[in-house]
Amino acid sequence: MRDYFIFKVNLTGGIVSPGTLYIILKSAWKVGVRHVRFGSRQELFISVHNDEVRLLEKEFISQGIIYELNTDRQPNVISSYCGEEVFRTGQWLGPQEYHTILDSLEPTHRLKINISDSNQSFTPFFTGHLNFISSPIPHYWYLYVRGQKQNTITKWPEFVYTNHIGQLAMEIEKRLLPHPTISVAALNDLIQQTRPYISLPAGPDLQLPVFSLPYYEGFNRYESRTWLGLYQRNEQFSIAFLMDLCDLCLRSRVGELCTTPWRSLIIKGIADEFRAQWSDILAKHQINVRHTASELAWQTEDHNPEATALKKRLLRYMDQQDTRTFGLCFGIQTRPKSEVFGSVLIKKRVKFSFGSFPLLSVYDLYHTEHFNPNSRTLIPFEKGLFKAQLPSQVERLCRRYNRTRGSKDLTGTLLETVENQRPTPQDPSYQCPHCLSRYDPLYGDPSQGITKETPFANLPEAYRCAVCDSPKSEMIPL
Repeated sequence: MRDYFIFKVNLTGGIVSPGTLYIILKSAWKVGVRHVRFGSRQELFISVHNDEVRLLEKEFISQGIIYELNTDRQPNVISSYCGEEVFRTGQWLGPQEYHTILDSLEPTHRLKINISDSNQSFTPFFTGHLNFISSPIPHYWYLYVRGQKQNTITKWPEFVYTNHIGQLAMEIEKRLLPHPTISVAALNDLIQQTRPYISLPAGPDLQLPVFSLPYYEGFNRYESRTWLGLYQRNEQFSIAFLMDLCDLCLRSRVGELCTTPWRSLIIKGIADEFRAQWSDILAKHQINVRHTASELAWQTEDHNPEATALKKRLLRYMDQQDTRTFGLCFGIQTRPKSEVFGSVLIKKRVKFSFGSFPLLSVYDLYHTEHFNPNSRTLIPFEKGLFKAQLPSQVERLCRRYNRTRGSKDLTGTLLETVENQRPTPQDPSYQCPHCLSRYDPLYGDPSQGITKETPFANLPEAYRCAVCDSPKSEMIPL
């Protein structure tokens, strides 16, 4: 029997009023909860002992709080509203447009939806199934569709008008869930025939902005006011602190709190006359607001102490080596079907198991194309690493990135590198018929000392599959 249950409360678009958050926190406090977490999709998580589950359910029902218990059937909507105004982009997009869209979305969506400013690099573009991204034309949006359990994204053939995003999202969901293999073109034709919406022909493909994660912690000025960013190293926020924070928001006329995909909080619109009171609250609860920029650039899976511990281990090593990480963000994935956002990705893989019990795990190290975390293309750097090898290899990848960044055109350089490494038709990939893993001459097999661009024919006869240890002779060309 499980000891703890996870309550999830969606904060649509990462926005919540201090009054609503106070009610949620007070309900959790009544049943003995003392800390909460924010998720990578800007939701709120509350861990509750099994003895108090029914009590908290009763509290939430009486207060009209919508929640899920140990499920994620209705994913939270991600939006870049948390960075609006504080990280200026020069776009036409403003608070009114965000609220118009978020108000039009149903709270019962089963597909993941992202709402993003195309000029920002604070929140992810493509971690949703329906990814709406602002276009150069005011009030019109790109839409990129990703099927469930798929990695490829497809551009919607039209720009979508702001006021019709909610309607279109619901129509797509009605048809995509029962028919997951339907093409985007067929889906668009079907919806236009039955439920037309305002649109324009889509322009050129979206150009991803150069990634640069802004420093999102501490007190910062914008226009005539101040915003405050809050991050906790252990990813847990004290309920006592958050309740004091909500109380001060109400007293100082701050109408919104914003959660971010980095499991942090942003409070906008702090008037100068209340600045000292905000500092007093931070001091009262021992809240530090000056963590290093490299520490703020990590994403791990929700409810994963193992990944959090690995993050701390890697950070300690990089701090000792004084590693430059500007322009990078890091993700740790320990579960096969989870999704994390990062330009450098560390993926755990079971190498040997006994039935369903893993006996030996290794780590594969990837970076995204052009080191842009919004790219869906992963390029392997090292595979089959043991945990003890990870820190030095991550640091080596950071150094490689910095050398590449020193060139005049990062994108052009990386494109040329990838093209030059592409194997010739005479050097096909080979696949293991037992575990279906592949040997690709483009990348070699660093875990067995095989360098990049080594044709399969040049592999030693003793070479074996890196995953299941099958002999080279059994592998078949693709």
